[in-house]
Amino acid sequence: MNSEIDLHCHSTASDGKLSAPDVVSRAAERGVKILAITDHDTVEGFRLGREKAAEVGIKLISGIELSCVWGGITVHIVGLNFDPESDVMRAAEAAQTAARESRSLLIAERVGKRIKQTVDLDAVREYAGGEAIGRPHFAQYMIDQGWVPNMAAAFNKYLGAGKPGDVKASWPELAQVTEWIVAAGGTAVMAHAHLYKMTRTKLKACLQDFKDAGGQGLEVAYGNMDANQLGQMSALAREMDLLGSCGSDFHGPNRFGLDLGVMPAFPKDVTPVWASWS
Repeated sequence: MNSEIDLHCHSTASDGKLSAPDVVSRAAERGVKILAITDHDTVEGFRLGREKAAEVGIKLISGIELSCVWGGITVHIVGLNFDPESDVMRAAEAAQTAARESRSLLIAERVGKRIKQTVDLDAVREYAGGEAIGRPHFAQYMIDQGWVPNMAAAFNKYLGAGKPGDVKASWPELAQVTEWIVAAGGTAVMAHAHLYKMTRTKLKACLQDFKDAGGQGLEVAYGNMDANQLGQMSALAREMDLLGSCGSDFHGPNRFGLDLGVMPAFPKDVTPVWASWS
């Protein structure tokens, strides 16, 4: 269905395909009334989309999607309705940028050593076009340098799982990022928990630690999740007394038909995160 509320999407401020103003315009065209641009580890999408939101009459909620770890597993926490200019959120953005930068430096160093070439990280940044540097950007750089013939070769030899460029970012712990969001006056929401490769028992333990750190919400209506996943997440929200959130996780036009506002109907027996927002 098309929801009037979408609290999880991305712009070119991280890994989305549309600029923040274009995301806002598209949301308005699709009938979305309340929107949160939740770019990875940055609030820049919200900052860049505010003016357009005021123009088109959309209520734009401050948002961010923070990467973190729990039990050695990378999980994502969405922050909503916080003070985007607070010292704590500015510090959180800086910390996440530093984690991404240190990862990029290590990839450049390891791949360069293996291939016996100097990897120009500034040149790789240009391929990223302002978004966070990822392994595909390194691969394209290597192709254009003539070091590998194609993307597959770059990953098979240098960047794929178990290869020199397979570097995990040094993300903070789940409790830390949750506390950042709460300290900035926001609502912390566990993003797409149905996609984490955890047993139900392990996921409940993760959610309990999340709650203990101040977490309040769980995404219960998400993009193209199926009825079984919707039921599981709704049951967990009720069982653990968590508020429900919803979002498309739209990154840009795609062949799957996933667009802004596209998600299952919000479950009637779960209290929504926006119930207490003014």
